Amino acid sequence: MFNFLKRNKPIEPTTPDKSIEPTTLDTPTEKKGIFKRLKQGLTKTRSVFASGIGILFLGEKMLDTDILELIETQLLTADVGVEATQQLIQSLTQKLARKELADPTAALRSLQQDMKDILRPCQIPMTITETQKPFVILVVGINGSGKTTTIGKLAKSLQTNGKTVILAAGDTFRAAAIEQLQVWGERNQIPVIAQQPGSDTAAVIYDALDSAKARGVDVLIADTAGRLHTQTNLIEELKKVKRVITKLDPSAPHETLLVLDASVGQNALNQAQQFHQAIGLTGLAITKLDGTAKGGIIFAIAKQMKLPIRYIGVGEGIDDLRPFNADEFVEALFETAENND
Repeated sequence: MFNFLKRNKPIEPTTPDKSIEPTTLDTPTEKKGIFKRLKQGLTKTRSVFASGIGILFLGEKMLDTDILELIETQLLTADVGVEATQQLIQSLTQKLARKELADPTAALRSLQQDMKDILRPCQIPMTITETQKPFVILVVGINGSGKTTTIGKLAKSLQTNGKTVILAAGDTFRAAAIEQLQVWGERNQIPVIAQQPGSDTAAVIYDALDSAKARGVDVLIADTAGRLHTQTNLIEELKKVKRVITKLDPSAPHETLLVLDASVGQNALNQAQQFHQAIGLTGLAITKLDGTAKGGIIFAIAKQMKLPIRYIGVGEGIDDLRPFNADEFVEALFETAENND
């Protein structure tokens, strides 16, 4: 009922220790190099925060109502969202009234701290445990969000970190998606369960889970069609996928990961809300932050959704899909405001 691109044996774990641990995309790269890549990946959004908001704070003028209004406008322009922006401006206003901020530099640091506070509750890494084997990751999202590429990068990272992986080409409505996964699988010797375009998505993923269980594979990553969040029938099909998976493993999927394209701004928040309401999300991967000035959408999503942000994508390379770190993200946004290295 199913077929492999290549009937490779799953890659054996490279490390004997399979204790409970969060997944990670880290390589033995120095932290400074990682931060530099993050900063470079956020260049367009950073232009709004560091060069826009940072200059407003660090200019000769002391903070006043007019400056706060300009800062508010900059935050909204970066798609930080109304709720998060109001919280940030209200905090600054109250601290200024209480004379807690000695100068503009202190005010800028206070803003950064408040931004970190919004994001930190969402800094929850995805954890794969031996008690859930195979650990099933159901990946959802609309066309163009970077879903299939994210799956490939995540699969390679898990493999590098000693996990055996199988991919399910569940996006059967887009032939290119099947081919993309097969290329990733062939390149990295990761088995790919696929059927013909137009096949039943639930059946493909069911077969993949059955195969993963039989082979003792650690992780199954299942792709799904790039569904428009406004199309009820397609959302219903995702619900069907989840029902079918539970026939083989009542606890699966263990992660329902929504991939969001940061460049669509507030529409990314709308997608997250509707997918979460329809099928229940457990995590987010926010991609294409390197190609947009709307990276502030991550604050709007964190403020309103309060879902774990598992990964962010800040470039094309494997290392550019990174576990989300709230402090590093905010510091990278403002880096040139304080350190023009």
